[in-house]
Formats: sequence, structure tokens, C-alpha cells
Amino acid sequence: MPDMLQGKTALVTGSSSGLGRAIALAYAAQGAQVCCVDLFPTLRNSANPTTGKADDLANRIETETPTHEELRARYGGTHVFVRADVTSAGDWQAAVRSCIDAFGRLDVLVNNAGVSVESQHERPLRLHETEERDWDVTMGVNAKGVFLGCKYAIGQMLKQEPLPGAEGERGWIVNVVSIQGLVAYWATPSYCASKGAALQLTKQIAIDYAKDRIHCNSICPGFLKTSMTQNIQNNPESLDRINAAHPLGGMGEPADVARVAVFLASGDAKWVTGVAVPVDGGYVAL
Repeated sequence: MPDMLQGKTALVTGSSSGLGRAIALAYAAQGAQVCCVDLFPTLRNSANPTTGKADDLANRIETETPTHEELRARYGGTHVFVRADVTSAGDWQAAVRSCIDAFGRLDVLVNNAGVSVESQHERPLRLHETEERDWDVTMGVNAKGVFLGCKYAIGQMLKQEPLPGAEGERGWIVNVVSIQGLVAYWATPSYCASKGAALQLTKQIAIDYAKDRIHCNSICPGFLKTSMTQNIQNNPESLDRINAAHPLGGMGEPADVARVAVFLASGDAKWVTGVAVPVDGGYVAL
């Protein structure tokens, strides 16, 4: 249905590439004004030309249209970009303020920003080989970043009046977790731990803020065709194995997950909170 998010303001982290960009586009298509939050405004380069693995986050494609500009061109509106490091409380406070300055309110938070340092390694590393810095970076972005985002978004949602026509609902939080928050995967100790933490935090927030009519849910994507999975996409043997692990066939597209993110931020999810929704082509059903 069109206009499922009409009149809502959404803040989407990691919005410049991959799933974050797809969610921002889907939200704008459904009538939301979007505050695009990322370290860089431009798209991430997918694969390192030397290793064939996921490229460094700082390597960007400067010739592509930034997400907020793409939203304006396609759907009109005021969509803005805010540069922020999601591990910084100060950056989060500034990002929420920028959203309020631009739109007057914050109705939807999508904690999508995430890293998989392990996907950039030239070979799989088990826990005893994992560097402490890999653990700290991964937990900082994937767990602490979700905590900070929820903390400052909820603070704003509690201060503002419910959106007119929203039947008293104060806010919607969508935390992008992973199927690796539900089930383990080879040689990704930091990533699995961080996503498990984010999933449990989602449930905890849901029960604490249900009385305030703030919904908090998580999406657990399967393996998607994004920059993060280049090490799989560029290895025929790994790609065949992963494709076979999804009963609906093949890796997913970011748009497959974005459609569910729209539902969880809409009035149709009025009686939904604290859930972890696998969007995984049946991966965790095996």
C-alpha cells in the first residue's frame, strides 16, 4: 500500500550504501522524510580489487549520487544527510538535534549501521586468532551504536506529542541485527556476539517502553548482496554453498529486507514489539 509512512520522520544509520540505502529509499517512497546518517555521504566501494574481500569502509565511490540527494530527486521533500560516528554519544546527540531542526520531530529510528571486520580478512580467523581490536570495533558499532541510538531517539520520542493520526503511538525502532544474532556462523566470533547483544537489547527495550507506546523490533537478514558479503560473492565455492543454504534460493537483495522495515515502522505493526524477524529466504528454518 502507498503512503504507509506518510507524515513520519525517520533517522536511518548506515544510509549511504547497501541495506541502509535501500531502507531510506523504501521509507521515502512510502511518504517519510528521512535523515540519512553515515560516516560518508557517498556509496561504499564493494570489493577490494587485490583481495576480492569486502573493501575498507573509507573507500567510497564519489561519482554515485548520495542517498539524501537521490531521495530528493525521486520523491521530493527535504531529506538531509548528517555525518556521524554511531559509537560516539556526542555524534548521536547532534544527529538527533539535526533531525529535529530539519523536521521538528523523530518518529522512526533504524539502527542499520554495522561492520563485519572479519569479512575483510584474507582468510577465516577463529576466536583464538581474533585481534582484540577487531572485537572492540565490532562491539562498538554493532552493539554500543544500537544502545546509543536507542537512548537518544527514545529520549526525543518521549518528549514529543504522538504523531496526529497515529492513535497514540509514540515511536518505532527497527534494529537491523542478522541471522547471526539467532544462529552461529563460522569464523565470526565478534560479529555473532555483537548481533546477539543487539537482539537481546531490542527485546529489553520493547518491554520497558511498551507502556510509552514505543515499539522496538529487530530484523535479522540472511546473506544479502551487499559490500559486506563480497568475500562470498567473489568466491564461486562459497557462493554455491550459501545459495544452497537459503531454501527460497540464492542470496537476498537489500530491497527484500527494506520492505519488512517499512512494515515495522508503520501503523500495521501496532501490536508488534520485541520480535526478531528473520528475512532470510528460509535460512534459519533448516
